[in-house]
Amino acid sequence: MPSPSTPPSMLFGPERFDAPDVQALADAQQAEMRGLYEGEGDIGPARDAAMFDPPDGLFLVGRVDGCAVACGGVCRFDATRGELKRMYVVPGERGLGYGRRILEALEDGARGLGYVAIVLETADRQAASLGLYRSAGYVPIPCYGVYAERAISRCFEKAL
Repeated sequence: MPSPSTPPSMLFGPERFDAPDVQALADAQQAEMRGLYEGEGDIGPARDAAMFDPPDGLFLVGRVDGCAVACGGVCRFDATRGELKRMYVVPGERGLGYGRRILEALEDGARGLGYVAIVLETADRQAASLGLYRSAGYVPIPCYGVYAERAISRCFEKAL
């Protein structure tokens, strides 16, 4: 039996990006970003559910007692790299290691899709995200695409 300090077990697996629970997580993530960045949310390309479908992508949802509490996806960035998108853990479940578990599962999934590296963009006020990515071996790279001219953007890459 788990001790009182042991976090509840998170079960995760692939789900469609357009599923209602996934959209609720994505909407919560964007609302949080708009709160942190004075109304600015995602400036990247529109999120189409198909971009997370195999053979180019994967979207994972973590559930605790059946409730969706964490998510993240990988989609094709270029011929050899995937791009991490929509990493999110609901505020009440943070600090329990769920973000790291989703990240590791997405890295495994990206390897399975044939990617040799993952790139990602996050922003400067997301200290926990920056710490997670750095501690997981991601290194800063010049920002790319629409993020190249965005002062708050921080881009990273990790060889798989």
